[in-house]
Amino acid sequence: MSRRHQAHGTASGADEDGIESRDAGLVSSLGRVAQILLRPELKRWRPIMGIALFLTIIAKLIAVVAPLYFGDAVNALSDGSSAVRPAIIGLSLWVGARFLSSGLPYLRDGLFAPVSQDAQRLISVDAFGKAQNLSMRFHLTRRTGALNRIIDRGAGALDFLIRFLAFNIAPTFIELFLAAIVLSVKFGPSLAVVAIATVVAYVMFTLSITEWRVKQRRSMNEKDTQLRASAVDSLTNFETVKSFAAEERETRRYDEFFESYSKTYVSQSRSLAILNAGQELIMNVGLLALALLAAIGVAGGKFGPGDIAAVTLILMNLYRPLNMLGWAWREIKQGGVDLEKMFGLMDQTSDVVDAPDAIVLDKGRGEIAFSEVSFAHDGRSAGLEDVSFKVEAGKKLALVGPSGSGKSTLLKLIFRFFDVSDGTVLFDDIDIRKVTQRSLREKLALVPQDVVLFNTTIRDNILYGRPDASEEDLVKAADQAQLLDFITGLADGWQTRVGERGLKLSGGEKQRVGIARAILKDPEVLLLDEATSALDSTTEADVQDALDKASKGRTTVVVAHRLSTIVDADQILVLENGRIIERGNHEELLTLDGLYAKMWRRQSNNQEMPDGVEK
Repeated sequence: MSRRHQAHGTASGADEDGIESRDAGLVSSLGRVAQILLRPELKRWRPIMGIALFLTIIAKLIAVVAPLYFGDAVNALSDGSSAVRPAIIGLSLWVGARFLSSGLPYLRDGLFAPVSQDAQRLISVDAFGKAQNLSMRFHLTRRTGALNRIIDRGAGALDFLIRFLAFNIAPTFIELFLAAIVLSVKFGPSLAVVAIATVVAYVMFTLSITEWRVKQRRSMNEKDTQLRASAVDSLTNFETVKSFAAEERETRRYDEFFESYSKTYVSQSRSLAILNAGQELIMNVGLLALALLAAIGVAGGKFGPGDIAAVTLILMNLYRPLNMLGWAWREIKQGGVDLEKMFGLMDQTSDVVDAPDAIVLDKGRGEIAFSEVSFAHDGRSAGLEDVSFKVEAGKKLALVGPSGSGKSTLLKLIFRFFDVSDGTVLFDDIDIRKVTQRSLREKLALVPQDVVLFNTTIRDNILYGRPDASEEDLVKAADQAQLLDFITGLADGWQTRVGERGLKLSGGEKQRVGIARAILKDPEVLLLDEATSALDSTTEADVQDALDKASKGRTTVVVAHRLSTIVDADQILVLENGRIIERGNHEELLTLDGLYAKMWRRQSNNQEMPDGVEK
């Protein structure tokens, strides 16, 4: 593998929480399945479960008995024309039994379908809810797509394990047990021993070869990933390839990957041939042994000629579900792993949890205070250190400073996305660790630098701030965000879909939707995280006007890149390396002639200042 792909693989393969590598074994997974089916929420389906199991066992019993009717019919025909009627009856019973042995499982599947779906829904909702409630730290270390796959595969694995273990593999061994009894009672124990020995040899051979093939399959998948990644990487970067005249080099590299893949593919194909040939050999040797024993019985006058056919059909009925044993075993093992990964997600504990005696915040003043707060992200040696400040209700606080100085981290701590290492964050003089997270966040609204929207309508995206808002409040919020004229000018108006992550809207339009959403929530504290820094100057002016209107009468905390947007702030904090190095209003900081004044002079030489503000 190229160094480029190695680096990528390492980056994407992080498994700090152990979910991806989780595998407690098949027995543990089966225990999980039993726990799910025994949950109180599925109690209403218990009778259906019992009926499904009953139908499965009855179908297997009929499948074992059916060949006997066929054998009796053949024996009757061998006795001459006088036995035609018994033969017809025997053949009719055989056909009817075959139909029931095949049809009852279809009835069972139809009955069991809602049980399976309800079980999948139950664990999927549990896992999704768990993921939603895990802390910010967890989500920062995981890929969203991988998390979604864990839930999807886990739910699918549950359905697969139930169907194949409860209705396929386990019943096959029940059928073997019943067949052994029938063979032993009707034809003698020697035939039962041969049948059991044949099935045991078949199963052991299949499982041993399958384990070998699983390792080959894993290697082939890795080679396939390398091949596809190499092709996509090269074709995507065709300009770079051409500019370095590397067409032949890339083609050779592709050939090397394809050759490596081909070798593993050939090995996989050969092992499949060995598996199929070995299964056929064991099956046919077993059939031959049973037929010979039955033939000896016929020759000795113990059995009729139909008994040979009956014995052969019994064993062939056993082999039919066993044909897929290799594939089923591989999938069952993978299903167990997928289910364990889902439960690995559900077993995660959040870094930020409500205290047992957490209180619900009532509507208050909206005052925020930091007292000697220190905090550092994972993997960083430095973070916030000894930060103290207070934002009085209705006042505007601005946070400025170089990139990485801790401005956005302060906002995350206000939301309690993380818990502080030292110190206290207060909301209306109450430690936010003593209140419920939900009640705290209901008092806050954030407009980030890049507002991300849901792939639904403009109306739904704004209502996300307060789903029960009235039409009047919705229109008022859009108007305050200077969005109303834009919405009414659209062909579909409020029902206009914004596309994935809001990509159908411009940057300024997305920002105004985010502002409208925040206004509609009617928070006590409005937090603005560089909400205009990614916009052009014309759009910024419009959005800034909307933000100014939205912040009136509310406690506002602004992380600002462009200092011209926060000259009216009641207090400005200048951060550097996680510490507050300057504080005051705009005029006081200019007089101080420190870092803020230096930043101001640099920006004032490159942009137009608001009216009444000196450069």
